[in-house]
Amino acid sequence: MELLTYMAKSLVSNPDEVQVKKTERGNTVIFELSVAPEDMGKIIGKNGKRAQAIRSIMKAKYLKTGKRVVVDIVG
Repeated sequence: MELLTYMAKSLVSNPDEVQVKKTERGNTVIFELSVAPEDMGKIIGKNGKRAQAIRSIMKAKYLKTGKRVVVDIVG
């Protein structure tokens, strides 16, 4: 959770508005990343590449645990 928070705060203009909520359902870990509406573009990136990179990093982090990771980005 700290890694996702750190990455998000590094990318946005309003780091104080970054919030991460973690929920576990069975074999799935769900992260809900909330940012200010004006920072959505910075998190998603061009053609969603930044969002995909964030998801890939989080999946790699949880790879050894055998859990599935979902990162939802909300504005």
